[in-house]
Order: sequence, then C-alpha cells, then structure tokens
Amino acid sequence: MHLDRSNGDIADKLYAGLPSILKPGDLLILNDTKVIRARLRARKSNGVEREIVILEKHSSDEDWYIHNILYKKSLKVGDELLVGGNKLIVKKILGGGVAEVSSSVDLLSLADKYGEMPLPPYMHRKSTKEDIERYQTVWAKHIGSAAAPTASLNMTKEILDSLAKSDVKTEYVTLHVGLGTFLPIRTDNLEDHEMHKEYFKIPKATIEAIHKTKKNGGRVIAVGTTVARTLEYSHEHIKNRQTEISGEADIFIYPGYEFKVIDGLLTNYHAPKSTVLMLTAAFAGWDRLLLAYKHAIQKKYKFLSYGDSMLIL
Repeated sequence: MHLDRSNGDIADKLYAGLPSILKPGDLLILNDTKVIRARLRARKSNGVEREIVILEKHSSDEDWYIHNILYKKSLKVGDELLVGGNKLIVKKILGGGVAEVSSSVDLLSLADKYGEMPLPPYMHRKSTKEDIERYQTVWAKHIGSAAAPTASLNMTKEILDSLAKSDVKTEYVTLHVGLGTFLPIRTDNLEDHEMHKEYFKIPKATIEAIHKTKKNGGRVIAVGTTVARTLEYSHEHIKNRQTEISGEADIFIYPGYEFKVIDGLLTNYHAPKSTVLMLTAAFAGWDRLLLAYKHAIQKKYKFLSYGDSMLIL
C-alpha cells in the first residue's frame, strides 16, 4: 500500500513497483542486522526439557560465553542446561523470564548448530528449514538480533538492483532487534511505558549520504521501524555531521513526536497496543493510519511479520 501522508490518499501497489514510486535521488536506509538462530531446546540435569531463547546482542564486543537468555517455566541459580551435550550454567535470575548463563562453548556456535529461528509467538508454530532463509533479509550481515527487521523481508535483490538503476540510493544502519519489540504497551499513560534498549551503529557513510540527500532535495526513507528508531534517536549526532555512532537506543516514538530525519517509512501492519504501531501512527497520523488499516482489512492484506507492507510518503 502507498499512503500519502499529506492528504491520506491510498493506492494499492506491488512491492516490486517501488522504483516507480520513489524518485531519483531518494535514499533508502536498511537495517543490516542478522538474526540469530536463537531458539534452543535444552534439558535440565533431571531430563526435563526447557525452551530457551538467546537474547539480542548489546555491544560490539559481546561475550557469547556469558549471555542473557529468555526461558519458559522455572529456572534457578546453579541449574545446568544441556544443549547437544554442551553445558550451560544459570548464573543469575534477572526477572521477567530472563537469566544470565555461562557456557563452555560460544553460544553463537551452539545456535548455529542446534538453534531454530525465533519466530514471533503470535505465529503459533515451530520454525522450519524454510524460515532459516525467509526470516532473514537478503543483505543480513552483522549477527545479533533475536527478531527480524520484518519490513525488509519482502525486499529482493532484484528490487534493490532495479532501485539502483533508477538512481535510488541505499545505505545501512545496524540495530539488533530485541524481543521487546513484541511486548505490548501495558500502561494507561503512553508516557509511562518503559522502552527496551537495543544496540545500534550508524556508519559515517550513512550519515554523509543523509546530508547529501537532504541537500539535493531527496527524501530519506527508513525501511522499517528499527531504522526509524535508530535515525531519530541519533538525530543530533547526524545533524552535527559527526563520525559513526553506536550505542543503546531506547527512544519511544508515539503521536505528537516531530520527526527530525526521515521523510518516508516502509513498514508492516502491526499488532494493536505495540510500540511499532505507535511509531507508525506518529508518522502517518492516527486518522489516516486508521483508514489505511481499514482499507488493508477490506482488501485482505496480510498483517505482521510475514505480511504485506505499507509505504508512507
């Protein structure tokens, strides 16, 4: 769907038609994070199975021998978990179903050998071999996410090549997506919601491309809410045209926010009461987004991670 944020006009398009909607000189910014095969099936010493999920990366020099996991049911300090014969020991219980574990083997190696793709819980199914490829962008590079930047899953190499031929530029940021992305807002007052933190990095080349695009009258288009959060969190740094930046982004964007960097947003159709829906509403406007969602339902658009997309310009 193409939603015009200036007047609310809606047009049904094909994703492959992006080059005909975007203009020469526009800049698409993509998230080049790579999803960990983070879901592991472990066994306690008494033989009881526990499903665990390796959580997202939070620094450039992360220690994958001591790391946080999400677990179901119960664990306590000192518990031993076996994954393919390799021992994990619970060091701390951090609350909210999160524990710190130590491992004699690099957890990324265990994930690569024994792990499954961490599909969102609302999909209500186990991952398959096809998900290893499908729940990953075609440009995924820097491993560290516990969830995919899903707005990019529909993007193919052929579309990227077509955009390049149309003189639409592409650059990258990295934001390691956490499972907090799926947590609903549970506070009555939006301002009381505590946003989760996610590690990000913006290369110097991306900052320079943003300045060049703005100077030449082009539009900066975030492919996904992960990119939008990264750029808006770093808007002062970008404005001052400094070198690359990295850190922990915890910006919560909701209606009333004034966007400083992006001029367009390509995103999915989101779940109710989610922070990503709030961001999209802030960019499109509540009334226009509501009409767009009603149109999407009427036209039987597919929602959520493996669903269709909306380009808001």
